[in-house]
Amino acid sequence: MNEKKIKLTNEVGAPVADNENSLTVGPRGPVAMQDVWLMEKHAHFNREVIPERRMHAKGWGAYGKFTVTHDITKYTKAALFSKIGKETELFVRFSEVAAERGGADAERDIRGFACKFYTEEGNWDLVGNNTPVFFLRDAHNFPGLNRAVKRDPQTHLRSAQNNWDFWTCLPESFHQRTITMSDRGIPASFRHMHVYGEHTFSLYNAKNERVWCKFHFNTQQGIVNLTDDEAAQLIGKDRESHGRDLYEAINRGEYPKWTMFIQVMTDEQARKHYENPFDVTKIWKHKEFPLIQVGELELNRWPENYYAEVEQSAFTPAHIVPGIGFSPDKLLQGRLFAYGDAARYRLGVNHNLIPVNQAKNAVVKDSHRDGMMRTDGNYGATTAYTPNSYGVWIDQPEFSEPPLNIEVAMWKYDFKEDPTDNCFRAGGDLYRLMTKDEQAALIGNTMRNIMPCTENIKYRHAVHCYLADPDYGKNIAEACQLDYAKVKELAKLSQEELIKQTPPGKPAVLS
Repeated sequence: MNEKKIKLTNEVGAPVADNENSLTVGPRGPVAMQDVWLMEKHAHFNREVIPERRMHAKGWGAYGKFTVTHDITKYTKAALFSKIGKETELFVRFSEVAAERGGADAERDIRGFACKFYTEEGNWDLVGNNTPVFFLRDAHNFPGLNRAVKRDPQTHLRSAQNNWDFWTCLPESFHQRTITMSDRGIPASFRHMHVYGEHTFSLYNAKNERVWCKFHFNTQQGIVNLTDDEAAQLIGKDRESHGRDLYEAINRGEYPKWTMFIQVMTDEQARKHYENPFDVTKIWKHKEFPLIQVGELELNRWPENYYAEVEQSAFTPAHIVPGIGFSPDKLLQGRLFAYGDAARYRLGVNHNLIPVNQAKNAVVKDSHRDGMMRTDGNYGATTAYTPNSYGVWIDQPEFSEPPLNIEVAMWKYDFKEDPTDNCFRAGGDLYRLMTKDEQAALIGNTMRNIMPCTENIKYRHAVHCYLADPDYGKNIAEACQLDYAKVKELAKLSQEELIKQTPPGKPAVLS
């Protein structure tokens, strides 16, 4: 921090003579409207808070670098992966998914991970979480998830009933439920967790050959988690535990690092895969699609100003660079619009002119004009329209992605109608991979979290656990004091029949 004296001015640089005493008519008289400095201070103060993010509202950020350690140019022509040893500047924002700005860092929740790579071909935003899957797979259900995990419209309290009712109405959320209720549901810090791009993306090389891929970042600090009791004690002492840990580690010079890997699936493998490879609620098994090492992500610099650099940071998966592409993942397709549009609402249409969001190593010539808070030269007198015959705003077809051949009908396809869809296989596999102690922690965490819910919700979840693994279902039924025989009978029903047989405890209220 610069310790030299700073003399106060108003918003346009005029000196401020008095910053503590209002202009009044006499020593005890009313305040005069012509105290314009007082008016300016309060007018600005009234507008200091911008809308918080609908999800991922509370977050922490840091700058760092990505270094290529292994060659993947056979898969992608992206410049940031072009040679071993190449370094790329980046900014990462970690967050909680459901918590508001004032939430506690050590709550049981998914952690968000958003990384902005400042490449010479433009910014690449990779937006994911600390889990390889998500709760839902169609963007239509995303507003519902938000409203289920946020505050109840009548009580204004967080509601386990709303949360679990929503989750158990979506069987595809089961794998993510299992992860969230496991010991990994409360990481000890951002430094001690893996992070993922979650979605299936595509890579294409200099020959325009495409493969499908998933991005993984494995922590080099090791996995460390908190129990419910440890988290409760920590929250009572420090609601900013994750942010404080990251800040202090960077200040000590203990820069946290993650090893980046990709999984690769060819187009032929995708067509023959036993389940939808573009379903974000599914994983690609490592033994079938091994991790391929790429490089190292390091965080080594704390922002100078939280609001300017963290609160105003914006990310969207629509920001990709040549060599990286999208996939038919339905949720990814929805996020391509929603994330950028949320930033336009929160920060304005010109939010990419904010320094943390600007392309640092590429020249931006996007032809966009005007809009609120345009702070550059707005392209001056340059021709504003396209097409034109002046040779400005010329597109660059040499950077086109390879075509994706699709010969099917356009329709609102339902995942449930896919005969390969199994929402419980991966959750059951995860349960069987756990040690007995890890399984016991999962059961205990789930029991404490779901206990406030009505019995019908508990039965729904127990049925899903049973369908994943009978032992899982039996242990949940016992922990929640449910009739295991009834769980097994309900497990014979379809999801639609299960919902009908487990109606909510009270009707929805319409006014």
